Amino acid sequence: MLEDKKFYIKTHGCQMNEYDSDKLDDVLQHHFKMERTNKPESADLLFLNTCSIREKAQEKVFHQLGRWKKYKSNKPDLLIAVGGCVATQEGNKIKSRSPQVDIIFGPQTIHRLPKMIEEVINKKKKVQVDVSFPEIEKFDYLPSSKKKTPSAFVSIMEGCSKYCTFCVVPYTRGEEVNRRFDDIIFEVSNLSKLGAKEIVLLGQNVNAYKSENYTKDKVNFADLIRYVSYIDGIERIRHTTSHPIDFGEDLINEYKNPKLADNLHLPVQSGSDSILMRMKRKHTSLEYKSIIRKIRKIRPDIHLTSDFIIGYPGETDNEFTETINFIYDVNFTDAYSFIYSPRPGTPATLEKDNISMETKKKRLYELQNIIREQSIAYSKSMHGTHQRVLVEERSKKKPGEYFGRASNNKIVNFKSRENYIGNFVDVEITNVTQNIVFGEIINQNIEKEKQNARAKIAK
Repeated sequence: MLEDKKFYIKTHGCQMNEYDSDKLDDVLQHHFKMERTNKPESADLLFLNTCSIREKAQEKVFHQLGRWKKYKSNKPDLLIAVGGCVATQEGNKIKSRSPQVDIIFGPQTIHRLPKMIEEVINKKKKVQVDVSFPEIEKFDYLPSSKKKTPSAFVSIMEGCSKYCTFCVVPYTRGEEVNRRFDDIIFEVSNLSKLGAKEIVLLGQNVNAYKSENYTKDKVNFADLIRYVSYIDGIERIRHTTSHPIDFGEDLINEYKNPKLADNLHLPVQSGSDSILMRMKRKHTSLEYKSIIRKIRKIRPDIHLTSDFIIGYPGETDNEFTETINFIYDVNFTDAYSFIYSPRPGTPATLEKDNISMETKKKRLYELQNIIREQSIAYSKSMHGTHQRVLVEERSKKKPGEYFGRASNNKIVNFKSRENYIGNFVDVEITNVTQNIVFGEIINQNIEKEKQNARAKIAK
């Protein structure tokens, strides 16, 4: 029916969406033996995986669907599916406004796609819609990944129960639901056997993770990191994204684990306590600083990144200044920063927004300049250091050049006559231009010997 046909996936948004798209890839190849293409015009199925975090996300979806409508005019049997958070939030509107769409599914119903596709093909239903929240059911039905990648995403939980006033996630992905501990360990073990050396633990709020192992012992996020670090072949662990109120002493102490990467993304949103209170973040700026101070005692050079919302309704000049002072005090090495955008159905939309767009843009520009300076200073501090880099890919623009990530998550570019993709190499940082980091391999012969030894063992 669909065997040997092609599908195309366009992904908007966060790493969770990237993970979901990879799982969608696994589902289609497993059930229908389909092939993924990077050319939408040659596909038999088009999938749009959406994100609703930013304003105008819905309009971007409808614009994309408008472009795809032309493909369907030329190929009537083409199937179009919309998934992700916008699908959950705007399912009925998509159905009425874009009749060319055949399937609408939520983040928790990816595993039900084969049946939905078959229903549409067999003409049993004109449009298939499933944006329900079947908790963690999807992980019981998703096929195991067969992809060989140096670094792999592993989702450990879904949703968020914090209900920050500005955030739409609890309404589009549901409340926090944790995957079974043993299932996560099994997935990581399989990925390790496929050659993954780095695991990125994913969730809307990963450090809220709580589960039980097969002996019914309680397991938290710090425990999970430790157990993942015991798995043969896994040499580095990352995680995103965390919330300050779940960042306990046990997780802080886990930064003594050498396999936990030297970077942390910990969103704060504002440096003003009055704004944090109105956002219902449930922590203060001082409590956030305390977490960072304790981590830096263990990892002085940790690459610390965060999120900031500028122009939250009613933000005063003084509150913005408090955020700027907070950024100077903490010295972030990078950050995502945005002008506040109201999300439908969130409490913040009811607050009076009396700040002009001109003021918001001016504040954002000021904040981003400070963050940029701190980011460049951090990159320059790497000059002359030795970094252990996991090689990811060959440069598409410069022959003989490769790149990979250091433990601090900075991308390092280096030249090599040997192909080290999927392996760790030690690199001396020789040049930093703005935020672009260059280096030279300092253990090329040693790493080649290790690579040859591994190849002999595999035989």
